Amino acid sequence: MAERLRLGVNIDHVATLRNARGGALPDPVRAAVMAEQAGADGITAHLREDRRHIRDADIGAILGAISIPLNFEMAATAEMQAIALAHRPHAACIVPERREERTTEGGLEVAGDEARLAAYVAPLREAGIRVSMFIAADPAQIAASHRIGAPVIELHTGAYCDFHAEGDFAARDAELARLIDGAKRAADLGLEVHMGHGLTYDTVGPIAALPEVRELNIGHFLIGEAVFVGLSEAIATMRRAMDAARG
Repeated sequence: MAERLRLGVNIDHVATLRNARGGALPDPVRAAVMAEQAGADGITAHLREDRRHIRDADIGAILGAISIPLNFEMAATAEMQAIALAHRPHAACIVPERREERTTEGGLEVAGDEARLAAYVAPLREAGIRVSMFIAADPAQIAASHRIGAPVIELHTGAYCDFHAEGDFAARDAELARLIDGAKRAADLGLEVHMGHGLTYDTVGPIAALPEVRELNIGHFLIGEAVFVGLSEAIATMRRAMDAARG
C-alpha cells in the first residue's frame, strides 16, 4: 500500500466569515482545533498583506492551540519573512499574491526571480522552517525551485479543478497529465511534492492516487461543506476519499 497521504486543512475562510461582520466569531482557532480532532495532519493559514481573513494575532493563537504542524502561507515580502521568523511555524509556503485577486490565481514565478528568492528562503530554512514553493506544474518552475534550495513544492491544482467544474474534461485531463508529469519531475529531483487549490470530493481522487504526492492542502471546499454537514464530517469524508484513492 502507498504511504499515507497527509491532509492539511486551510482555515482561512473561517476567518473570512468572522471578518465579514467584525468581532471574534466564528473563531479560526476553534476551527483549527476541530480540524485536528477530525484527523487533519496539519493546519494551513495564509496571512495576506491586506489581512482579509487571517490576522496577525491568529497565527500565534493557532500555534498555541494545536499540536499538529502549521503551514504558514505567505508572500515573499520582508514583512512576512519577519513574521515567519518570529513565530517559526513548521512550514512556510511561498505564494504569489496580488491585492485585487479573490484567491491565489496561479503559481509563483520562481524561474524569473531565482536570485531574490534564494536569498529570501535562506533565513527561513536556517530557522528550521520547512519552505515550499507554490507553483504551476511547469518544468522550468520545478527546476528553479530545486535550484534555490526549497525542499518542497506545492503544485497548483486550480486549473484542473476549474476545468472539471466547467465540464471541459479534455482540458481537465490534459491538466491532470501536466500535474502527473510535474510530480514525477519533482520527485526525481528529490523534492517533496504537495498539491492543493480548489480540490473537492469529486476531484481529489486522481490527485490523491499519485504516489509522488505526500500532502494535500484543502480549505475553501471543506469550510463551505461544513455549513451543511459540519467541519468534522466534511474533513472525515475528504479523508476517506483520499485514503480510498491512495489504497
